[in-house]
Amino acid sequence: MINIAILGYGVVGSGVAEIIEKNKNNIAARAGQNIQVKRILDIKNFPDAPHKELITDNPDHIFKDKTISLVVETIGGTRAAYEFTKNAFMCGKHVVSSNKELVAAHGPELLKLAKKNRVNYMFEASVGGGIPIIRPLSRCLSANRINSITGILNGTTNYILTRMKVNGESFEDALKDARQKGYAEADPTADIEGHDACRKIAILSSIAYNEFVDASVIKTEGISKITMNDMEFAEAINSTIKLLALSRYENGKIYCRVAPGIIKKTHPLAGVDDVFNAVLVNGDAIGDAMFYGQGAGKLPTASAVIADVIDIVHDRYSVVDNVWVRPEKSNLVDIANESIRLFARFSARNREAAKQKINKVMGKVEYIELKANNEIAFITDLDLEGKLRALLASLRGSSEINKVENIIAAYI
Repeated sequence: MINIAILGYGVVGSGVAEIIEKNKNNIAARAGQNIQVKRILDIKNFPDAPHKELITDNPDHIFKDKTISLVVETIGGTRAAYEFTKNAFMCGKHVVSSNKELVAAHGPELLKLAKKNRVNYMFEASVGGGIPIIRPLSRCLSANRINSITGILNGTTNYILTRMKVNGESFEDALKDARQKGYAEADPTADIEGHDACRKIAILSSIAYNEFVDASVIKTEGISKITMNDMEFAEAINSTIKLLALSRYENGKIYCRVAPGIIKKTHPLAGVDDVFNAVLVNGDAIGDAMFYGQGAGKLPTASAVIADVIDIVHDRYSVVDNVWVRPEKSNLVDIANESIRLFARFSARNREAAKQKINKVMGKVEYIELKANNEIAFITDLDLEGKLRALLASLRGSSEINKVENIIAAYI
């Protein structure tokens, strides 16, 4: 019998307890031993919870209990979760986490501490929810040199963009609908401004390239500026807009960003809609491999947590030696010096005069025309991003241009 403890009885933590109880026979068969939840730590009272007799607000009931060998951390955040995780390691307890914020911020230190104490730190659920991606990336594809990772890593933003595309809703209305359905938090900032996806691509990049990628320095932009006009112009060129988390490894340097991007409808990620997530991995041996599924939710995320628990109990895999190297100086390239095409949308007082000005400043561009829209939209030629953005910025002050409405990366 393996006793485990759960830190945090919220959405994911309660899901872990529920699945372990419901599927205990199947889990035992796969793990090779019975697994039971002995304690649940939470400062709140849950008088009607099915596991109320296991809940305690005293951490000592877990960390001083030598019969508990594994801790599941589903608290979230980086304060209490950080201290509890370190405490667990120093008490010789394995830790399984769904906490992307903690892993992205303190991964190198916690992995090193786990190794020092000869225990495992696993966090499959921190990135893809119910999608298996960390284990395949670190194990199944370990014979490959990973060239790039491209993902739709946030279900809330993907749902909002899908509502805008399919139903013609404004960003504000789509966000309201996401809140009503429970897909968006009361404060959705981490989702809609791209911070959640940024932490996830940082974790995946650290695993893929075996060196720590700091989420705090990744260029990150959310979807709050995307409008229905942007959607309509993308549709006119048989394309769609997605919040993309991108990472690639070239010449010893890493390119990484999170931002809305226009992609052709033939792109593998173009059809990933609603709350679904997907990750496209390119390896030198396997080529492209795509992982798809629900990236969040109580039971899908809890399922990924328990998969890590089973692996540790069964001792099929060990991540003791999985220590990310923290580089002495930044390993990220300056995206301003990378080549890209940009979509730009302008309002103008005089269309023809504005186009003449654009042609003079930008050189070759591909205009997109919409009969019912008097704005000017175009896609630039391939050039350095910093140069293109400087040129577009120079158009803001010209008499022919009224306003630069939006600029979006165009991967077409």
